[in-house]
Amino acid sequence: MLSPLAGLFQTTPARIRTNIGESDMKYGMFIMPFHDPVKPAAQCHDEDLELIVRCEELGFTEFWIGEHHTMKYENIVLPEAFIGKALAMTHTIRLGTAPTCLPYHHPAHVASRLAFMDQLSHGRLNLCFGPGSVTTDLELYKIDPKLNSAMAAESAEMILQIWSQDPPYHLKGRFWEIDLEENVDRDTLIGYIHKPLQQPHPPIGAPGMSMNSSTMKTAGEKGWFPISANISPGNVVADNWRVYEQAALGAGRTPDREDWRICRSIFLADSKEEAAAKVRTNSLGRGFEYLGGLFDQGLGRKMLKRDPDLPDSECNLDYLMTEQIIHGDVDEVVRRLDAMREETGDFGTLILMGYDWDDKDAWLHSMDLFVNEVIPRMSA
Repeated sequence: MLSPLAGLFQTTPARIRTNIGESDMKYGMFIMPFHDPVKPAAQCHDEDLELIVRCEELGFTEFWIGEHHTMKYENIVLPEAFIGKALAMTHTIRLGTAPTCLPYHHPAHVASRLAFMDQLSHGRLNLCFGPGSVTTDLELYKIDPKLNSAMAAESAEMILQIWSQDPPYHLKGRFWEIDLEENVDRDTLIGYIHKPLQQPHPPIGAPGMSMNSSTMKTAGEKGWFPISANISPGNVVADNWRVYEQAALGAGRTPDREDWRICRSIFLADSKEEAAAKVRTNSLGRGFEYLGGLFDQGLGRKMLKRDPDLPDSECNLDYLMTEQIIHGDVDEVVRRLDAMREETGDFGTLILMGYDWDDKDAWLHSMDLFVNEVIPRMSA
């Protein structure tokens, strides 16, 4: 069924053709987002909403939205507000924050607004908790970058505790204290923090971006599902599962590869040559060059490297097009994905990264090829 508001975005039904009934592998979409700062922000948001509608029509099972507060290129500040509008335009696709940057917000506020969003969505909400990593976001909120991970861990514990009980609430941590008892009234039912529709809470994911990822360890211990980042080379992605699996088994949990999401940057065209030429100049290639520039100002490009000894000067677009950026015709993209899966082992959901529609027709054609040609062969 098409969204009742899809016509606002001039959706062309003739383009929507899927073989999803033949496919077992699930697939989703994640946007940071990445947009040209010259493009008006309102147009960027409209295009991202159109992308969600398109994804639902093409059988994508989930859609993830990033949170960034001080970035011109990545311009969604409050994913929950964006999700609220998207809910009215879709019917089945699950929508998720990726992540909710917990140090930026009071835990009780996060618990309240996410519970409200889950109720509003009729249980279509996914969650991903994270510490935030943008240096200017951390500076804006006066967060010590050495403490943001600890803050995120404490906040997550408080949120889950709030959802598990009724008042009174007494939670004391290193960074926050929550006390709500004096004015609680059981007759008028004031003093109750709202709970989500999905019980005990919406599905929670955690992102992995490094070898021996502490986030993957936490996810395995707590039963959250792992999400491997698109910027990670294949050996790091494989290590994400190793760490997650060991932590889950150590906590007495049985890890399931069907729960594992892997994010990849993929662009398809009718020929390998056309795809390579477009990636070098479109928003996907520019997006990775932009990330490289950000890394050059801080930690360096080590997060992008398969071999940590590779010089930063050689960790360029040519290298990235052999590792993180999967491009080509259908045969080549299937070959690259099969090679990745040979290294990582099986996983449940392939998450496609979304980029600015600098060439809308080319991006929509790439999505069509991905759904109708690549996914069925990955599921065979």
